Amino acid sequence: MFEGGAYGVGVTVDCLEPMPWPEIPPPPGVEVHPARLGELMPVAARTQAERAAELERVIRTEGALAAYKAELVAAMARASTDVDDRASGDVGAASPAWAPDPGDGLLPGTSEFFPDELAVVLRCSRAAATTLAEVSVTLVERLATTWAALADGGLDWPRARALALELGWPARESEPAVVADVAASLLPDAMRLSVTQLRNAARRELMARDAAAADRRRRQAERAADVTVHALNDGMAELRAVMPAPLAVAVRNSVDAYARMAKEDGAPVSLGQLRVGVLADLTLRPWDTARPSVTASLVVVAPVEALRQPATAPEVTLPGAVPARAPVAEVNGLPITAAHVRELLRQLDALCPGGLQAPRAGSFTVAVTEPVSGSLLAVATPTELRRIADRGCADHRGEGCGCSVLDRPPSVDRYRPAPAQYRFVRTRDRTCRHPGCDNSAAWADLDHVVPHAQGGDTDCANLCCLCRRHHRLKTHARGWRFVMAPDGTLSVTTPSGITRITTPPGLSPPAAPAEEQSRVVGADDPPPF
Repeated sequence: MFEGGAYGVGVTVDCLEPMPWPEIPPPPGVEVHPARLGELMPVAARTQAERAAELERVIRTEGALAAYKAELVAAMARASTDVDDRASGDVGAASPAWAPDPGDGLLPGTSEFFPDELAVVLRCSRAAATTLAEVSVTLVERLATTWAALADGGLDWPRARALALELGWPARESEPAVVADVAASLLPDAMRLSVTQLRNAARRELMARDAAAADRRRRQAERAADVTVHALNDGMAELRAVMPAPLAVAVRNSVDAYARMAKEDGAPVSLGQLRVGVLADLTLRPWDTARPSVTASLVVVAPVEALRQPATAPEVTLPGAVPARAPVAEVNGLPITAAHVRELLRQLDALCPGGLQAPRAGSFTVAVTEPVSGSLLAVATPTELRRIADRGCADHRGEGCGCSVLDRPPSVDRYRPAPAQYRFVRTRDRTCRHPGCDNSAAWADLDHVVPHAQGGDTDCANLCCLCRRHHRLKTHARGWRFVMAPDGTLSVTTPSGITRITTPPGLSPPAAPAEEQSRVVGADDPPPF
């Protein structure tokens, strides 16, 4: 059992206790894991009614754990104060154009970087961590009765979260007593309503008690307008636009009308595909040459050992994709010789007989990697490769030597990295290297992991891509620790002592220690998190 609570409200969770069912021996060849509840309390031996009763008990226990989690998150938020946050206009402060509106959120007095820390601890996105922090603070500090119902099993987490979302940030300007009354009036029937019905009821009750709430919600919702992309399967993605309802209807109707016109003209694809094409054309306007073009980068990834095998073609990948590597013998640290470069050029010509070309207004680079680890060895353009192939080794003209003619950019004796270092590090990292952040390296800063002012070299082994927010976090937020290995593996430790490790996208993860490998019980075991 464990007990806890906010405002003196007690939480008691009874551990699930095994019932006296007869012991059932495991099937031959099946290893028993005593820590699994299904083996302590065999599910197969229970009746359907008993299974349903157990599920209800699980839901109550999940609610108590969710209440405990909310209390932990709220306490962490309040302990992470904003005393070290940079004020607007100070060096290191967020740009006013990108900073949130004053008063947004329910975390006044909490560090602007607390959601980043929580995201690292929980292995989730910063947006999810921000929502959880605001929901937790709302439940613990503004909806104590709702929190108690969750902790005592009278309310499940989805419904408690729904009430916090409706009566938290959107109702932050309403009187606390009004918000508490709304929650109290809804609790008796909350479990009989669906989550959507409960949110609608909370909204109606709040507006009935606070006439100005509707206008405030509308203004807050308009500020949350945005366009985002969400990855799907099979190379597809969802483009999501949040906007005022009349504008959304007008946009959809316009796209649909143009798509139906194309369909009537005999277009052979589905109406849905036509809508997508119309939306893309109206947004990208390929016929409008007066506007700046959108650039793209093409990267060819070639393991250096593959250049000894003429039948193997390098793989073409776009930034953010992880290239597959065929298993080859481990030849770590191979130099990139003139022969390698000439073979790479031959393979590029074979891959595209007309010659691979850079996208319009974009770039085309070749990344040479180690075959097993995937560590990036060098980056060059086809023009640079041809120049190296023609020149060969400067010390052994005309000889088939094994000298290296292509390597990572050398260190420079200044603060600002050289252009070659920008290209190498951005090709290696592809995104911001802070755990969980996927902002493109094209928009990121090159940060000295060991600060230049503290003796850190301007060298690729001491540079990594960080988006501006996480660059500010590393530089100005107290208690964070960043350490990078020569291969680009980055270790990030939060002020609360949690460490997460990120590797460049093409780099193979380090092998597990032998003692950990000996504990692996089978390919079907779930990940340990």
